[in-house]
Amino acid sequence: MHQWFVQGVLLTLVIVLVAACGGGYKAKAVPPSSLVNQQKNNRLNDALMLSAVSQQQSADMSYTVGPQDLLEIYAYNVEELNREVRVNSRGEIALPLIGVLKVKGLTTSEIELFLAKKLEKYVEERFVTVTVKEYKSQVVSVVGAVNNPQLYSITKETFLIDMLMMAGGLSSEAGKVCYIIRPARNEKPDGSNQTIAIDLDDLLLNGNFALNIPVYAGDVINVPKGGAFFVDGAVRAPGTYRMQGRTTLMQALSMAKGVNDSIADMSDVRIFRDDGKGERDIITVDYEEIIGGQKPDIQIAENDIIIVPVSGIKNFFQGFISSFRGGVSMRSVSMGF
Repeated sequence: MHQWFVQGVLLTLVIVLVAACGGGYKAKAVPPSSLVNQQKNNRLNDALMLSAVSQQQSADMSYTVGPQDLLEIYAYNVEELNREVRVNSRGEIALPLIGVLKVKGLTTSEIELFLAKKLEKYVEERFVTVTVKEYKSQVVSVVGAVNNPQLYSITKETFLIDMLMMAGGLSSEAGKVCYIIRPARNEKPDGSNQTIAIDLDDLLLNGNFALNIPVYAGDVINVPKGGAFFVDGAVRAPGTYRMQGRTTLMQALSMAKGVNDSIADMSDVRIFRDDGKGERDIITVDYEEIIGGQKPDIQIAENDIIIVPVSGIKNFFQGFISSFRGGVSMRSVSMGF
């Protein structure tokens, strides 16, 4: 009886394994676009935790003081200076023995050095500490494809990843690039703003933390929505779809609810790509080989037109080609693999 039971269990396991493998390439599930975006947001949280550890110790030292901040000052052997003082709207404070001091834009360590220098004529041993007790001046805007776009107050040295997390993370429509628009500062006498482009995929997915730059008061962080692409032919939901970060062909067809296996010719999928010069490159793809792992997946570009032809129909692409605006010319290109 025991032997029959064991044989029955083994037979069941064999049937399950055969069923799992029998579907060929269909067993390779394509992650839905919502899952891909969730994975990116998970990487965002992971990146925040990794960067927070290294940033914690130096945060207060590099913070720049601004109007309405409340400073706490302690000077060894100089009781007249031991007090709390609020920075006025002009970025100044007034202290006994020192007078009026402009502190706007200075770090606490720079203020300490300045006060110690001023105290040379009063005491020989000079030890001064300056800490920010209340932060009022630092405001950064986060706009675009984030979950909670608004103004945020920052209370210490803050980095790009911190701001994206404060804004609730990237929305499902976020593109792969964000822009930091920085107001003109003293080093730019022409008064022009500085725009810094950050590749979010490189930062969040590849872990290039050199791109996790600090942000400052007055910065505007803009996360534009991703571009769009068009899918038609033998797919279950043809139409226009918005890119979600780095979108691949497999993800694009998944967004179109997948190909219609019963009629699709997956060995002759075409991608019509605008080259910016009035022409479209034609990229021919064997989608079966991509699904089967014989060839790498292809990254989709903005304004791509993806056509999955119907099997056995001649000149399937002619109707699509003639419908492109302006009758732009076509040319075949190789993807190099």
